[in-house]
Amino acid sequence: MPAARHHDEGVQEARDALKKLNLTHRARRNRKTEWSRRLVRENVLTTSDLIWPLFLIEGEKRQEPVAAMPGVERLSVDAAVRAAVKAAELDIPALAFFPYTEAELRDPLGKEALNPDNLVCRACRAIKREVPHIGLITDVALDPYTTHGHDGVMRGEEILNDESVAVLVEQALNQTRAGADVIAPSDMMDGRVAAIRAALDAEGFESVQIMSYAAKYASAFYGPFRDAIGTKGVLIGDKRTYQMDPANAEEALREVAEDIEEGADMVMVKPGLPYLDIIRRIKDTFPIPTFAYQVSGEYAMIRAAALNGWIDGEKAMLESLLAFKRAGASGILTYFAVEVAEKLQRHA
Repeated sequence: MPAARHHDEGVQEARDALKKLNLTHRARRNRKTEWSRRLVRENVLTTSDLIWPLFLIEGEKRQEPVAAMPGVERLSVDAAVRAAVKAAELDIPALAFFPYTEAELRDPLGKEALNPDNLVCRACRAIKREVPHIGLITDVALDPYTTHGHDGVMRGEEILNDESVAVLVEQALNQTRAGADVIAPSDMMDGRVAAIRAALDAEGFESVQIMSYAAKYASAFYGPFRDAIGTKGVLIGDKRTYQMDPANAEEALREVAEDIEEGADMVMVKPGLPYLDIIRRIKDTFPIPTFAYQVSGEYAMIRAAALNGWIDGEKAMLESLLAFKRAGASGILTYFAVEVAEKLQRHA
């Protein structure tokens, strides 16, 4: 049989096969146009979903690039105020603070965390004067302030739980007095939510919220963050005795249940993208606002790949954030917050 004739018969058979399709449901109908895709879209990302983490540094008029996080800078307090003004203009609801503490201010007990004039407290007061309506979320943990880089107090190689909680309570009160709206304990010490809640209420801060880092994993994705706050070179050992094992999911549900019982108003999963299943399980189990932290390593991977031309950075950024919404997150801490808000504002 001539090749041309064989080819023609094959084409005809394919056409005949297509004619035999008798489909009642065609999923592509709803995908055929942009307006139709918008109408049937199940999840939408808005500026109301964004929390912008800021790194603070001593000095004035300073904006110091974080090498491992292209596009992210450490900001002096005056620069952080300007950033807060910009966030408010973009309708970003809240900021989260993380200080870079100079070496001479660090000690084994993290005493600088209790200084009413430390970076976080000064930033809270300054921003509340200029942008009183924006939410301020402050991190409660000792790692930015200790010489050993751990989130609590050490004795030998052991991280002491109850002794650490006592210091964390004072840190939380210090931040609240400076104007923090949400206290976010990220230390993963047992019992710290209950202790902080009791202390806040005792001082008349009943309306101050607690966003607990309830499921915080001992992750490899924190490297750039530790560089940003200056703990990468000082951390002794690792944090696996208090942060969660990445292999565990049921444990996350237990941690969340305990933090809710202790008085958490909101809970968080950290990191984000590698733990979308945890977000989904928490949302399916507990009727509580659940947040995700798109951590430094996640940001750095997307940004670096985009800068190398390997991916479309803008599309990957938006897709990654939408994944959090699809998983059930109430909101996302992300270093992309301003970039995303600007894009959403342009297309509003």
